[in-house]
Order: sequence, then C-alpha cells, then structure tokens
Amino acid sequence: MNFFDRIKSVFSNKHTDRVIMRMITDVGNGFYEWNGRLYQSDIVRACIKPKTKAIGKIVAKHILKTYKPDGTQDIKVNPRASIRFLLEEPNEYMTGQVFQEKMANQLQLNGNAFALILYDTLGQPVGLYPIPCTSVETIYSEDGTLYLKFYLQNGKFLEVPYTEVIHLRDDFFFNDIFGDNPQDALVGLMNVVSITDQGIMNAIKNSSVIKWLLKFTSAIRDDDLKQRAQDFADNYLSIQNKATGVAAINNNVDAQQIKPYDFVPNAAQIDRETERIYAFFNTNERIVHSNYSENEWVSYYEANISPIAMQMAGEYTRKLFTRRERSCGNEIVFEASSLTFASIATKLNLVQLVDRGVMTPNEMRSYFNLAPIEHGDTALLRKDTGTLANPDGGIDDEDNRD
Repeated sequence: MNFFDRIKSVFSNKHTDRVIMRMITDVGNGFYEWNGRLYQSDIVRACIKPKTKAIGKIVAKHILKTYKPDGTQDIKVNPRASIRFLLEEPNEYMTGQVFQEKMANQLQLNGNAFALILYDTLGQPVGLYPIPCTSVETIYSEDGTLYLKFYLQNGKFLEVPYTEVIHLRDDFFFNDIFGDNPQDALVGLMNVVSITDQGIMNAIKNSSVIKWLLKFTSAIRDDDLKQRAQDFADNYLSIQNKATGVAAINNNVDAQQIKPYDFVPNAAQIDRETERIYAFFNTNERIVHSNYSENEWVSYYEANISPIAMQMAGEYTRKLFTRRERSCGNEIVFEASSLTFASIATKLNLVQLVDRGVMTPNEMRSYFNLAPIEHGDTALLRKDTGTLANPDGGIDDEDNRD
C-alpha cells in the first residue's frame, strides 16, 4: 500500500490561528553558499556529526512497571513484541539507529524534528516515518484541536493531528509549538564563512596565474606596460630561454614574486569564525576531531546527548501510549551512558559495583562491547563482609548480643 494511502483523511472543518515555520532543507549540489542549506557546510556538518552519531547509538526500550501485592515493584523490559519491533525497526526503510540519526539531524538544523506515527486498524502504533517537509503550519479546528500541515519537498502536503506526530524541539522560546530555527543566529557567521571560502578559492586560482608583479617607478603608457611585462616573461620565465639563473632589470622596475599565501585571507580570522560556529553548536575542536579525553566526552555527553535522550523518552511515551497505558506503568526509555566512552581503567573500577548489586554482569559486559552471558542479568551480592563466626555473610546474632 502506498505511504500516503495509509494515512487516513483527517478533517474538513474551518481553521483559524495559523503559524507557519520554515524548515532548512538541503536541495541541490555544488559549492556551498549561504542560502539556508546548512548541511552543505563542512564546518556545520562536522559540528553536528558527533551529536548525531551519539544519539543514534542510544537504545530505546519499552519498560513496564507494576506493583505486586506485597508492595514491591516488578519491572519488565520490552514486554510487548509489537512495541519492541517498532523501536528496533520504525519503518521498512530504517533501523532504529538510522531513524534516530535522521531525527537528530533535523533537530540540529531546524530546531525541530517531526515523525509521523502510523496506526493499524486496532489503533496500535505500527510505524514511525520522518517527515521531510519544507515548512510546517499549525492549524486549530473549531473545537481547539491542534493539527500540523506539512508542506513536503515533492510539492504535496500532509495534514495530521499533533497527537499523531513525534515532535522534538530545541531552543524552545519564542513560539508556543515550535523550537527556534538557528538560521537567524547563524546568518552573519555563515556569510563570513562563505566569503572566506570563496576568497581561498580565488587565491588558489590567482596563485596559479599570477607569478610576478612588476612595479614601475615612472609613468608609462598602457601599451608599453603590457610590452614590458611580456618582455619580462619571455626573457626570464620562458622554459625555452637559455637563462643562467640570474635576472637583471633596471632601477625603474621593482619585480616581486607572488606566493599563494599572499591571496589567502587572514588565518587567525578564519579560526575565530570557526570557533564561534563550534560554540553555537556547543562543541569544540577536540570533539569534532574525535580527540577528546574521558572527562571531555562526559561533559559533552551530559550537556548535549542526555537532554535529547530525556526529551525523546518523554515524547515517545506520551505519543505511543494512551493515558490509561501510562497509568499502568508503560513507558519508553532511551538508555545512553557516557561510561561507554570511558577509559579501560574506569570500566575496570565498575567491577566493585557488580558484586554489590548495583549493576548486573551483562551491564558491565556491555561497556566492553561483549555479548551477554547466561544468567548475566541476575544481580550479584558479595557475601564476604560477615563475621568470622558467620562466614556466609551477615551478623551472627548469638555472638553479638552484647
């Protein structure tokens, strides 16, 4: 069945209170120039790639929390196969990792990311599709229900209730529904980067054409100027000229050799503008170049990855489950840990958490990229902290009555 055929007809009521948000799209090829196509900039793509890859690696899980008659809590992981398959394979074209990376790219470039939720005949979610739109419009029906109207890149439009859309947003300030687009804040910087890049390209071209600059101390006619330059080239630059390696010119001419870096813009200025773009995306050169230390990655993770993981968990939970299902303990969590990037010494120190029941053996093994083992999900507890009279652990009541 065609993708659009699977989407039900929404409504035909009158609408009011429209708010339109323009999206940054990447259409066309060629040399990057600032016109809203952020993703074609190598600097911007380098800034967002570490965050995108990290968000793609976090693992979505369906958690069901229930309480037993004795008051203890029972936690089940991925109890419903349909939800587990939805998280692992949101649609027929993507795995969960690829889907999360695409949503992360949309979020960083636009301040918003959208995915359509498809339902089966029983009202259960069966598919998640990123929406490649060029603009989004909010529409309120007469009864106050919010709908989103997406104008797609192929010229079509899609109109769906807000409750059937996964919506992630960043820099949520001015608008009541949408996050703020980074375009306004980046336009000045990107203009500078574009002009600088073009200056470097022109420098390369000019350096291959202009080799020498002749400065005449006295005024001469234009025809004589061209002839003197041609004579200089014939006498000293021609490969057929039998020169001795020594050039002689009179005191009316000052000959200067042009080097490629004479045309290149100021390198310090380029570095300053690049650093400002890094700061805008809350990253730095070491993160971009994957040359970070353990503490540097933990700081980056806590500032950039963890908040997005929390937002995704909340949005998935409230959109994939009804209020009744949530009241029964159903939720979606995204497991992401900065310990995955910790040093070997730090990971080995986690062993003391395993034998104290804080972590399971399989959780410990996951940090070393090792496969789980049988019975590895059972929490362990040390029993070597008892008294000599009770070597199995605990306190012997008879020996400690006093």
